[in-house]
Amino acid sequence: MAIAAIDDFLKRESAAGILLVGAAFAAMVVANSPLGGFYELVLNLKVSVAVGEFAIAKPVSLWVNDGLMAWFFFLVGLEIKREIVEGELSTLRNAALPAVAAVGGMAGPAAVYVFFNWGNPVAIGGWAIPAATDIAFALGILSLLGPRVPTSLKIFLTAVAIIDDIGAIIIIALFYTSQLSALALSVAGICVVALVAANLIGLRRTDVYIGIGIVLWVAVLKSGVHATLAGVITALAIPIQADDSGHSPLVVLETALHGWVQYFILPVFAFVNAGLDFSTLTLAAATSPVALGIIFGLVIGKQLGVAIGSWLCFALGSARPADASPIAFHGVCVLTGIGFTMSLFIGDLAFADPALSSPIKFGVLVGSLISAALGYGLVRYGTRPGTA
Repeated sequence: MAIAAIDDFLKRESAAGILLVGAAFAAMVVANSPLGGFYELVLNLKVSVAVGEFAIAKPVSLWVNDGLMAWFFFLVGLEIKREIVEGELSTLRNAALPAVAAVGGMAGPAAVYVFFNWGNPVAIGGWAIPAATDIAFALGILSLLGPRVPTSLKIFLTAVAIIDDIGAIIIIALFYTSQLSALALSVAGICVVALVAANLIGLRRTDVYIGIGIVLWVAVLKSGVHATLAGVITALAIPIQADDSGHSPLVVLETALHGWVQYFILPVFAFVNAGLDFSTLTLAAATSPVALGIIFGLVIGKQLGVAIGSWLCFALGSARPADASPIAFHGVCVLTGIGFTMSLFIGDLAFADPALSSPIKFGVLVGSLISAALGYGLVRYGTRPGTA
C-alpha cells in the first residue's frame, strides 16, 4: 500500500472515530432525557417488508444491526481482501507481528471475562464481547495527538484491528448462530457458488455481485446464521485485479462505500446501541460479573494479550514499529481495548435477556473509555521529544 493511500485511510478512520464518539454521547443524552421513551419506542417499532407470502418483520434496532451493519461487514471484507492480497498482510513477514498480537488480544480478554463469569452457564456466553478492537474509535484517539505519532504505530494498530475483525467474523459464524434452516442454507450455498463462479469467469460487474449478495443476505438471515456474514462472503468474491486502465472493482467499491459506512452507518449503529438509560442501571448491574468481565477484559486482558504477543514476536526477531518508543508502543496496545462497535454488536448476539443490556452497555462504554484515556496518556508521554 502506498504511503499516500495509508495516510488517507488513517485520516478518514480518525475523523470517523470522532463522529462515532459524538453519536454514542448523543444516544446517552437522548436516552436519559424526556425523549428517552420516544427513543425506545422508535427502536422497538416493528417494520415489515413483504413480497407475497414472504416477509421480513423486525424492530428498527434489528434492521440497523442485521441490515445496515451488513454493509459495514461488506466493507470490512473488502479491506481484509485488499490487505491480504496486496497490503500490509500480504507477506508473512509483515503479517506475523499483528497476527500474533491480535490472537493474544482476543485470547486475553476472553480469559479475563471467563474468570469473572466462571460457573454461570448463561453469562459465560458473552466471552467474546471484549475480544475485538474498534478501529475507527482507536484511530480517532490517536488523531488527537497529530503528527507526533509515528505512522508505523498507526499501521500496526490498523493491522491488529483488521485481524481482530477476521477473528470476530469467525467467532460470530461458529458460536453465535440460532437454529439452522436447511432450506435457507441451501439457497445461501447456491448464492456462494454463484459468487465464486462469477469471480472465476472474470466477471467484473459489481452490481451482479451485490445483487447476488442481497439474495445471500436474505437467505442467511432466514438460515439462523447471522446475516451480516453475507456481507463478508460477498466482498471476498469481488475481483481485486485492475484492468488495463487501472480500474479495480474492489478498490472502486471500497472507496465508494467507505464514507457511507464510516460517516453514516456506524454513527447510526452507535446511536441505536449506545443509549444506556442510567435510571435502569442499578449498582448490582454495574458491578455484575458480566459488566466487570467486559471492563477488565477490555482494559487489562486486551492490552496484556496484545503486548505479550508482540514482545514474543520481538524476542523471535520481529522488528518493533519504526520510531516508536516502548511506552508509546504499549500505549497503542492499551488502545486496542477500545471495543465499542464490535463489542456492542457481539453483546447483542450473545444474550437474548434484555436485563443484561444495561451491564453490557455499561461495561463496553466504561472499558472503552478507560482504555482510550489510558492509551492516549501513554502514547502522549511516549512520543515526547527525547523519549526512548
